[in-house]
Amino acid sequence: MNSQNHWDAIIIGGGAAGLFCAIEAGKRGRRVLVIEHNDRVGKKIFISGGGRCNFTNIHTSADSFLSANPHFCKSALARYTPLDFVALVKRHGIAYHEKKLGQLFCDGSAQQIIDLLLNECSDAGVVIRCDCTVTSITKEQEFEVQTNQGTFFARSVVIATGGLSIKPLGATDFGYLIAKQFGLAIEQPRPALVPFTLETNLLDRLAKLSGLSVDALVSFKNISFRENILVTHRGLSGPAILQISSYWKPGEAVSIDLLPQVDTKEMLNENETSTIELGSLLSKYLPRRFAHAWCELYAQPKPMNQYSRRDLENVAAKLHALQITPTGTEGFKKAEVTAGGVSTNELSSKTMEARKVPGLYFIGEVVDVTGHLGGFNFQWAWASGYAAGQSI
Repeated sequence: MNSQNHWDAIIIGGGAAGLFCAIEAGKRGRRVLVIEHNDRVGKKIFISGGGRCNFTNIHTSADSFLSANPHFCKSALARYTPLDFVALVKRHGIAYHEKKLGQLFCDGSAQQIIDLLLNECSDAGVVIRCDCTVTSITKEQEFEVQTNQGTFFARSVVIATGGLSIKPLGATDFGYLIAKQFGLAIEQPRPALVPFTLETNLLDRLAKLSGLSVDALVSFKNISFRENILVTHRGLSGPAILQISSYWKPGEAVSIDLLPQVDTKEMLNENETSTIELGSLLSKYLPRRFAHAWCELYAQPKPMNQYSRRDLENVAAKLHALQITPTGTEGFKKAEVTAGGVSTNELSSKTMEARKVPGLYFIGEVVDVTGHLGGFNFQWAWASGYAAGQSI
C-alpha cells in the first residue's frame, strides 16, 4: 500500500470544525488529511459576521443550543471554552471586539480566522486537499475513502461536512448520507436562524414598513428573544426573528412585543384625554414611520381623546402581543445554520465517535446541536472539533 495514501485520520470538510479537529489531531502527532470539495477551505467562515467572523460568544453555555438531547453538548463545551479560543486569537495577534451580548468579532476580516487555522494546520503537519470530492467511504479493517483525486486509507474518518444551509457555498447532504450508510439515526434537518415568510395580504399591508427595524421581544411558547426585528419584502427578519425561527413550528403563531420596556396600558391611559394622534404618541417610543404605519394597520389613526377605554386596551394588547403566523421560512438558501442532523444518541459526547462504528466521528453542524445566533455555532465547531481531535 502506498504510504502517501495512508493516514491516521481523514477529515472530510475544511470548515471551522474540520480544520480545528485536524489541528488538534496533528498536534498529537497524527498524520492527518483534510479533504475539501470546494476550491478553498473556510468559505462559510469568510462570509460570517458580515465578513468579520463572530468567532465565539463569551456567554456560551448549554442553554444556548438546541438538540433532541440538550445535555449532549455540555462535555465538549466544558473542555474547550470561549476563553480557550480567545487565547488562540490573541496568540496570533488578531485584534477583536465585543459587539453586543458577548459576541466577539475580528476588528479586521474573517480571513484572519481562516489564516489562523491554516497556520495552525501547517504547524501541526496537516495536509489539505481542495477540489477533492469523496465518492464513497467503506470500512473493513480500516476506512477506504475514494475520491476524484485517488483512494485514501485511514484508521479514523471524521465527518465535518456541515448542514444544508447556504447551498451556494457548497452545502450538501453528504454527512447525513454517510450516517445513514453506517446505520446511524438522523434528526430531521430543518432550516434554522432563518427569516420568516408571510401571507400575501399581510405582506401587502406591511409593504410600507419594508426595511424598517425595531427593537422587540419575540416569543414562541415559553421561548423569547429581545433584539431587533426587520420588515422585509418577503416577511420578517432581524436577529430576534432569526433566533425564534429555530424553535418555531409550522402553522403556529409567534408573539411580538413592540414595546417590551413600556407599560403601554398606563402610557395610553395617561394620554386618553389628549388631542395628540396615536401615531404621534407612539413615535416617542418607536421609529416615526413605523409608528404611523402600525396605526394604519392595527388601529384607526385619530386623536387619543377619540378612543374609548376599550379601544385603548385593544391597542395596548396588540402592541405587547401582536400575533403573527408565518407561512413558512426562506429555507436553507437563507438559513444561517441547519437544525437537526446526526442523532446525539449515536455519538459519544466526550469524543464525538459513533458508538456503532469505531473510528467514525461526526462534528460541527452535521450533528444535532444547533447554537443561537451570535457566535455560538462557531464555539460548537471549536469544541466538537477539539473533542474529536483529542481522540482520533
